[in-house]
Amino acid sequence: MVKKEKKKNFTEGVVDRFKCEPGKQQSLYWDAKTPGLGVRVTQAGAKSYIFEAWVNKKSLRITIGDTRTYSIKKAQAEATHLKGLTDKGINPRKQEEEQVAAEAAIAEAKQIDAERRDILLSEVWGEYTKARRSKWGARHLADHEAVADAGGREVLRGEGVTSPGALAALMPLKLGQIDAEQVKAWLGNEASHRPTQAGLAFRLLAAFLRWCEDTPKYRGIASPDACSTRIAKDILPKRAAKRDCLQREQLRDWFAEVRRISNPTIAAYLQILLLTGPRREELAGLKWDDVDFKWNTLTIRDKDESKGGEDGFRTIPLTPYVASLLVGLKQRNDTPPPKHRILHGKKIENDLTNWKPSPWVFTSKTAATGRLTDPTRQHYEACAAAGIESLTLHGLRRSFGTLSEWCEVPAGIVAQIQGHKPSATAEKHYRVRPVDLLRMWHTKIEAWILEQAKIEFKQADKQEQPRLQEVA
Repeated sequence: MVKKEKKKNFTEGVVDRFKCEPGKQQSLYWDAKTPGLGVRVTQAGAKSYIFEAWVNKKSLRITIGDTRTYSIKKAQAEATHLKGLTDKGINPRKQEEEQVAAEAAIAEAKQIDAERRDILLSEVWGEYTKARRSKWGARHLADHEAVADAGGREVLRGEGVTSPGALAALMPLKLGQIDAEQVKAWLGNEASHRPTQAGLAFRLLAAFLRWCEDTPKYRGIASPDACSTRIAKDILPKRAAKRDCLQREQLRDWFAEVRRISNPTIAAYLQILLLTGPRREELAGLKWDDVDFKWNTLTIRDKDESKGGEDGFRTIPLTPYVASLLVGLKQRNDTPPPKHRILHGKKIENDLTNWKPSPWVFTSKTAATGRLTDPTRQHYEACAAAGIESLTLHGLRRSFGTLSEWCEVPAGIVAQIQGHKPSATAEKHYRVRPVDLLRMWHTKIEAWILEQAKIEFKQADKQEQPRLQEVA
């Protein structure tokens, strides 16, 4: 620390007369009234108030400011404040640095929060589905993609464009804009023309917002009551249990019209869906590796593999009539295309070198996946021709379970064939049914359904293709 000159009482006149001593870079003058307050005068003539003290056995000098900017009273007040800090062992310079850093951190946090609140729902939705897809089944993931889809893509064969998903209207909004009023307005509009999809989208949105609250990065942005159950109760129609099901007396007309469908793959799919009772996607995802014609079994991949059998699948009998339908599809699948085809009036040679049979049982040449995706339209047309109203594809699964009761089949047998999770203790721990036992009952169910449909089925030799005959 520089040796201090004699102290003087600072006044405006005194400070104005301070000069740098000849031969020195700077001169220091100290105030007699205020401890630590001084004036530094440089050889160039610059004057500034300074504060000097000892802190933790170290010399500290701080520039307060130019004498033209600070009055004596203001400089004395600032020096008094700094003296109070140093007497407590606080380094004012370090405290200021910490304060600047804290203010910068607060400013950065505010900036980050502002950016968080500007993020779009569509961006977070994409991150959400990516984070959760490993825990979802294929159908559940497809639902999330469908409700958020913007639509507008051209349908295959040029039959119009796809419609926006039920959540598409919310996707361009900021996540912070999602509150109860916004959801009410959206849900009211969607429920007016597609209540089922609106209900599904609402439930998916509610689960998404719960995930946001559990994720620190997005916590506190969207309103916590945006998807309250009260909103759903006030706007959505009451969900009634679905009861669409084929009656015994409708079987003849239903089979007659389904078998008239020009696409043999769809015709077979719909009949097998009724005669085996799986979920629509379980059957649509069947591969030829899952069909065992030697031991007459089908391996069905469960909708949710974590809740299915030991390995996420179940094995059910391949009944005679179903086997005959699959034999026909197998022959078509394994037959290579002709050497030439006609395209736009021109003869085109097919690439037989790279041709190979499809791994899918229910193939589709137009679907991107190579397999059947949605035969709903063909099924509705067949039902309309048969005079049957409002029968969904899932209604065929319901029909299998209901029609089985006419054969007095034990409920556990039907549940195991359909892939229902065991509910009773006896079913969980004391019933281990082999496929042969299932086959005995499943064959009875099939035979009874065909009898009611007036279809006489005669199983041919293994070398011959099964023959079908309708009884007048």
